[in-house]
Amino acid sequence: MLSREALKRVKRIEIGARRKVGTLFAGNYASVFRGQGMTFSEVRPYQLGDDVRRIDWNVSARSKDIYVKEFVEERELTLALVVDVSASQRFGSRRGEKLRLAAELAALFAFTAIKNNDQVALIAFSDRVEEFVPPKKGRKHVLRLINDILEVRPLGQGTRWDQALTMADRVLRRRAVVIMISDFVGMQELTHMKAFAKKHDVIPVWITDPMELALPNVGFLWVRDPETGQERFIDTSSSLVRDAYAQNVATERERIQMIFRRAGMNPIDIVNGQDYTRQLFQYFRARQKRAL
Repeated sequence: MLSREALKRVKRIEIGARRKVGTLFAGNYASVFRGQGMTFSEVRPYQLGDDVRRIDWNVSARSKDIYVKEFVEERELTLALVVDVSASQRFGSRRGEKLRLAAELAALFAFTAIKNNDQVALIAFSDRVEEFVPPKKGRKHVLRLINDILEVRPLGQGTRWDQALTMADRVLRRRAVVIMISDFVGMQELTHMKAFAKKHDVIPVWITDPMELALPNVGFLWVRDPETGQERFIDTSSSLVRDAYAQNVATERERIQMIFRRAGMNPIDIVNGQDYTRQLFQYFRARQKRAL
């Protein structure tokens, strides 16, 4: 049972997500996300232009006419939200923490899924799996998932994607849509990531805060890495320091992009504090065109 304050917080996110659901896929959710596969429906007489590979030779031999197999797509999907709840997700310079933005995005995908009668699961992780919520349908289930993301108190501080993907591989027995929501800080290449991306429809959602991209010119600062605890005293008024920081960020982001490319993944870049509706719409519209 959610507390009154928790319920208010979750409902605010629900209201915002529901407003965006109608426009995100523009009614084309089914064409953006494919079903589990194709199942046999019936046989029918062969028509000119039918794929000869679909001919049912047993039925054709018995009837002395040519029949082909008809298949229908299994529409029901499982949407798995794999959400990073490590210490770095608690940072935010605009509109709150990155974790709150992660909860908003998770809600948007989850409400879209249940609107289309699909199930939603949650794997929240840090340097270990912090929580797993099995797939289920319904509004109450989604509200619980949002609250779990916001309220989780992780035992770990760092981030280990191998733990998250191993868990996902174990619990997702059939093909699923996997939404990976993280800042991907320090992400390492995993040997089984490419195989995982072939088995499931994987979409990384890469959250970044503006202050992580460029240092502000505010003089001397103590900075601390929330995941390792390392601290440094830096002079942000120095253009050399700011330029070096920007270069390191660009190099690291390119390294992570390369990991995604090698695994055949195409991430969605989201910046904390900026409206992401149009960006998501364009991403999925392009995805739909590629599927046609």
